[in-house]
Amino acid sequence: MKEIPVITAQEAAQLVKPGQTMLVGGFGTNGHPIHIMNALAELGTGDLTYIANNVGEEGIGGGKLLRGGQIRKAIGSYFTSNREAVKAYQDGKLEVQVIPQGTLAEALRAGGAGIGGFYTPTSAGTPLAEGQETRVIDGVEMVFVPAIKGDIAYIRAWRADKSGNLQYRMTQQNFNPGAAAAAKLVVAEVEEIVEVGQIPPEQVHTPGMFVDYLVIANHTASDLGSSADIKGSHRKADDTRMAMAQRALKELHRGDVVNLGIGIPSLVGDLITPDMQINLHAENGMLGIGPSPESGGAMDYPVNAGKIPVTALPGASYFDSARSFGMIRGGHVDVAIMGGLQVAENADFANWAVPGKPLLGVGGAMDLASGAKKLIVVMSHTDPDGSPKIVKSCTLPLTAKGVVDVVITDKAVFEFIDGKLTLTELMPGATLEEVRATTGAAFVERLT
Repeated sequence: MKEIPVITAQEAAQLVKPGQTMLVGGFGTNGHPIHIMNALAELGTGDLTYIANNVGEEGIGGGKLLRGGQIRKAIGSYFTSNREAVKAYQDGKLEVQVIPQGTLAEALRAGGAGIGGFYTPTSAGTPLAEGQETRVIDGVEMVFVPAIKGDIAYIRAWRADKSGNLQYRMTQQNFNPGAAAAAKLVVAEVEEIVEVGQIPPEQVHTPGMFVDYLVIANHTASDLGSSADIKGSHRKADDTRMAMAQRALKELHRGDVVNLGIGIPSLVGDLITPDMQINLHAENGMLGIGPSPESGGAMDYPVNAGKIPVTALPGASYFDSARSFGMIRGGHVDVAIMGGLQVAENADFANWAVPGKPLLGVGGAMDLASGAKKLIVVMSHTDPDGSPKIVKSCTLPLTAKGVVDVVITDKAVFEFIDGKLTLTELMPGATLEEVRATTGAAFVERLT
């Protein structure tokens, strides 16, 4: 087999030219080619189109390119957590295209597979579908998404053999295999290079035919930033939030595959015990999530979709983001529990666009809302100013249309029964009069 050249991070950075399109692997700092990005930041090459799940943490990896003004346009699913990205966008220095996380993964997969594009139900009826070609397929509204390709991909793997075969560590796959397949030139940053044959064929995740150069660069906790070394997650929540999480847990059944959003939904994971046999799924590429470790970080453990280190239960599996979102869109995730900003009486759902803030982050919300078999929304009953969050129709940009099955608030539990918003339970301490007064939608009462 042909031996792949090994170059330095500085030499790798010199391969991209001003004005080119970069595909960059990683989910946060997990699986992100930080050393190459740092070298590129020092080199100063600009006018770049940067395609990745997110730009990166502030001042780390791709975040350094943003700080240096080297990125002209960013395409990805989530930039809101990077304050520098938000400010650059507001100042007119950065063009941003937000794309749902699963759509990004599939667009990269299509680009690498020679497919011109695809139709997806994700984002149908939302602001992200405006101006896009849509059609109804098997009774479902779908949006056409063109394939994504790049001039160069910078990716990260655990190790490579001398022919360029790559093996990823745990949740490190994420967007790396897709980026490797969809670019004309591919550089893989790896921790070690071994002889051909030392990586068993069944453990080769990206074949060497996709890789042009290798860079050896070990990561340390200081390289990876705040998400790399996090003490065990012992979340403290007030009684109200815990009551909502405990009520959501009652909706789950033995054997369910469940995806948990951030915030209150994540508290449900702390309540799940092994005997319940509930299989937790993370959209960044893991099935079989266990409790958070007592200590450690991304170098020692997989990370969940909140970028928090977790453990893997016996029987757990890892996969890339395209496979993960195929599970979601394909209806293989039984339940998604998500936070919300608004739920309408027709089961429309809004949770990604916060009033007064730039629309720079949707993550995997649209994919999960439209793809999971059952959607449970857990949220406060009203906004801080007392405005109802259960409304006649959503006034915030939609996440998905007609998808909510259950709403759990600090005051009540609603279900959509025969298509109608139905009050089925009062939460501890709440009264029916209070729920009526603070709900902005018409509902049927079916209390037991």
